[in-house]
Amino acid sequence: MNRLARTVAAMALATVLALVSGCGGSDSDTAAGGDGTALEKVTYLTSFGNFGRDAYAWVAKDKGFFKEAGFDVEIKPGQGTGGVIAAVVGGQAQFGPIDLTGGLLQMGSGQAKDFVAVAAIQQRTMAAIATTEGKGIAAPKDLEGKRLADTPGSVVRNLFPTYARLTGMDVGKVTWVNGDAQTLMGTLASGSVDGIGQFVVGKPTIEAVTKKKAVLLPYSDVIPDLYGNVLITSTKIAEQKPETVKRFAAALLKGLEYSLANSKEAAEILKRNVDATNPAAAAAELDLMAAYVAPGSSGSAIGTLDSGRVAKSIAILQGAGALPQGMTPEQIIDFDLVPKA
Repeated sequence: MNRLARTVAAMALATVLALVSGCGGSDSDTAAGGDGTALEKVTYLTSFGNFGRDAYAWVAKDKGFFKEAGFDVEIKPGQGTGGVIAAVVGGQAQFGPIDLTGGLLQMGSGQAKDFVAVAAIQQRTMAAIATTEGKGIAAPKDLEGKRLADTPGSVVRNLFPTYARLTGMDVGKVTWVNGDAQTLMGTLASGSVDGIGQFVVGKPTIEAVTKKKAVLLPYSDVIPDLYGNVLITSTKIAEQKPETVKRFAAALLKGLEYSLANSKEAAEILKRNVDATNPAAAAAELDLMAAYVAPGSSGSAIGTLDSGRVAKSIAILQGAGALPQGMTPEQIIDFDLVPKA
């Protein structure tokens, strides 16, 4: 009996050790990087929902770029510039992309502070008003008397008064209603609005949702010097963890570069993580976005930001009465953290 009891006890102990060992191995896989060090948990917000244009974050996670850099990243859908800024400053997320112009407008008006840009995603703004054929909209003036939808904090909406002023449009004759990032295209398809705030790369997705040919009025046709999306973090994180910021930005940009070179694969990765994804439309968005991401000069790395060009953008917005005098590029960009050209 004693021998039997010892045998049973030994088997039970072996089972417990095996279970503990198995659990330990699982935790190690999810909580340690390639060098065995613990991963830092990070929450990242996309710019605007989960469309193809934001697939690069999912690619960076799927391909292990984040893990190699020491991060365990949770990706959540953003709701435009205003929403992303509020979440990052409030600590609900550590990183996210916003439109640089939208950030300038919010900072200049006093609506937001305590955030900095640390890398460029797009070298030119992709902001636009989007509609479909048959709405009678082919030029900015045609928007008078129309009903448009967008999220309250989006750059398209916040920059609209400047766009209207520069195109000679009467902004008072345009009605804006609130919308949600993921449902805006459906709102356009339903006919309840005449147009929506959107990025130009959304054209394939708009056509897939509405089953009509998309018509876009890009802001860059009127204001060509503006940057597009930039990666931001809080001022606190930038000051206290500069190397962390650099590592995260590098991993994200690696995902961006891979996505643009492999758009179909990137779209499939997005589909695996976001059920509502239309892979063909997502890949087409990435293909269109490539031209906006490419640096202006040969040999330059993606992600760079030029102080002189940002200063010119600020001057344009100040000239249009959208920004107060005295703003500088350094107020919104930490050039010590930005990738070097």
